[in-house]
Amino acid sequence: MIIAMTGVHVDDPLEAFRFYTEILGFKEKVYMPEAFLAVVVSPEDPDGTTLLLEPSTHPLAKAYHEGLYAAGIPVIVLGTADIAAEYERLTAKGVVFRKPPTKVDWGIEAIFEDGCGNLITLGQIS
Repeated sequence: MIIAMTGVHVDDPLEAFRFYTEILGFKEKVYMPEAFLAVVVSPEDPDGTTLLLEPSTHPLAKAYHEGLYAAGIPVIVLGTADIAAEYERLTAKGVVFRKPPTKVDWGIEAIFEDGCGNLITLGQIS
């Protein structure tokens, strides 16, 4: 058994698709704007786990989505081999970081906003 797809609730799947592809560098797997359906995948693992950018229109999803953000809890962890380089690249593209790369027990982490109502952890295991 593998993790085939996971989802992240977003304010607007079409805007999220732009951010996750143009800013973060993910690749389009499925994009159907008329259905508000957007699925992206890492260019480093194009046949790997996909990320569904889900609209948070259902009241339960909306409460979860807004609650995590208000509490300062990241919704997902993305990994990188070089967090310093990613931090510089993303900062140059205007990504807002809530926490710069910081040494933690398990490695190095940074936390940024995806502009779609989520905080994302960027991690590097050292």
